[in-house]
Amino acid sequence: MPEQMNAAVLDQPLSIGVKRVEKPVPDDNEALVKVHCIGICGSDVHYYEHGKIGRYEVKEPIILGHELAGDVVAVGKDVTHIVPGDRVAVEPGMTCGTCKYCRAGRYNLCPDVEFMATPPVDGAWADYVTVRSDFLHKLPDPMSYEEGALLEPFSVGYHAMKRGSVGPGDSVMIQGLGPVGLLAVQAAKLFGASKIYVSDVVDFRIQKALDFGVDGVVRPADGDVRRQLQEISDGRGVDKIIETSGNHIAVADTVHLVNRGGTIVYVGLPVKEEIPMDIAALVDAELDVFGVFRYVNTYPSAIEGLAQSGLDLKGIITDSYPLSDIETAVEKARKEKDKSIKIMIYPDGSGLE
Repeated sequence: MPEQMNAAVLDQPLSIGVKRVEKPVPDDNEALVKVHCIGICGSDVHYYEHGKIGRYEVKEPIILGHELAGDVVAVGKDVTHIVPGDRVAVEPGMTCGTCKYCRAGRYNLCPDVEFMATPPVDGAWADYVTVRSDFLHKLPDPMSYEEGALLEPFSVGYHAMKRGSVGPGDSVMIQGLGPVGLLAVQAAKLFGASKIYVSDVVDFRIQKALDFGVDGVVRPADGDVRRQLQEISDGRGVDKIIETSGNHIAVADTVHLVNRGGTIVYVGLPVKEEIPMDIAALVDAELDVFGVFRYVNTYPSAIEGLAQSGLDLKGIITDSYPLSDIETAVEKARKEKDKSIKIMIYPDGSGLE
């Protein structure tokens, strides 16, 4: 009889629980990873609450979770660059490697990607998971498992900085201070931004950004966002805007907030299908506009950069739960966004403080 393990299985919206399922066995090019910790992402909460995101729909029971780090416990016969005992971060999108996007180095656009916890592909809210070995990244000794798991959402901000060519001397505003927005603050620091401003409506999240050392805060609820931005920047404005909130008003406002000749990077997905955009203002200011879809080629350079930076990623972790409390954890993520940012799950409970 196959070995069994614990996994959190979503049967239907708002129905999740830990069940005994078959423990996976690695193929020749895969490794078996014992999950040490795994975060709850906004997409996990959305699948839990609504059962679908766009064209991806939960039609049969699924294991969610894709922000993880753990220990390699077994490898397939063709795996040579990692061995049992290695501590690894998991890049959760397995691409085909042969399409024109993969061959061009933009594998995040691969049409045949199998992304963990995106129906019908299972994720890793479980004791163990098998992963193709080329999507495993060794963690240096000083890097914690938690930081390894947070490399996934951090990579979104990191990729946004690359797309926007953020560098030394740039002033940046990050709109939206969810986990991706807060980690984008750290990414902006890593890329050398000289001034970092942020915008959000939740005081708890604003305080986290201030703890990270941002240079100023815009509170949209206080009125005229452009006036606030000019005040906190001493009239200089910003060269780059990283839009992570997905709020339709914030998205539309970007063309009026960034400096002439500036850059806007859209990360957050709006709920509204159509958003009015002042194209005349965009053209007149000769703005560069970029979209971000997940990330590509970020893990190795992010690991190396963070290891030398002293930046704090773990500061966004507000809650920790064992896998056995998965329903409580997801409900907290769903209902308490004003005081919970990143929730970390520990399948065997060993990382709980």
